[in-house]
Amino acid sequence: MPIDQPSPLVRSRQRVSDHGEVFTPEWMVGDMLDQVKDESERIESRFLEPACGSGNFLVPVLRRKLAVVRARYAKSEFELGHQALLAVMSIYGIELLADNVAECRARLVSEFAGFLHVDDSNDWHRAGTAVLKANVILGDAMKMATPGDQMIEFPEWAYLGRGKYQRRDFRLDSLAQRSSVQGTLFEGLEEHEVFIPTRTYPPMSVHEIAS
Repeated sequence: MPIDQPSPLVRSRQRVSDHGEVFTPEWMVGDMLDQVKDESERIESRFLEPACGSGNFLVPVLRRKLAVVRARYAKSEFELGHQALLAVMSIYGIELLADNVAECRARLVSEFAGFLHVDDSNDWHRAGTAVLKANVILGDAMKMATPGDQMIEFPEWAYLGRGKYQRRDFRLDSLAQRSSVQGTLFEGLEEHEVFIPTRTYPPMSVHEIAS
């Protein structure tokens, strides 16, 4: 198939030339995720895709997590919903192209909403949409910045139980320093002494996140 014709892996010759945009095939995504099978199937394990495109990695990760949610919490509608939202909260992406960002968010919301059998009039759907608006960012992962040269920030979400979530926001460049702490003067410090959130929110319910 000519490269300038629609394909599952390439949208146009121009986009390949301008942005190096080539999508990863589904079979390869599956093989790569199988290399980290335990983490890809842990509900709260966080995944960041720095060039997430339209979600070819993130959607399969979410599907794996939601399968675990169903296996563990199918008997509790309350926990099923809250654990499913926690799975969504663990998915992060950065993407240079706005149309890809929109498609990635939409695909992830669709997976989540389909899992819970809800539509966009429902708080669960709106909460998932709000989370993904914060978690999937238009920006440049190399520069760790948005198109307006603002440093990228990501929320860290935690489920506190009883229907409440905690959100803390961190700058990506600060989080990236985690890998450089070992073997330095900071190695003996507690994590909270190294990583300071830019903002901490009060505990929130699904309805409050949706609002």
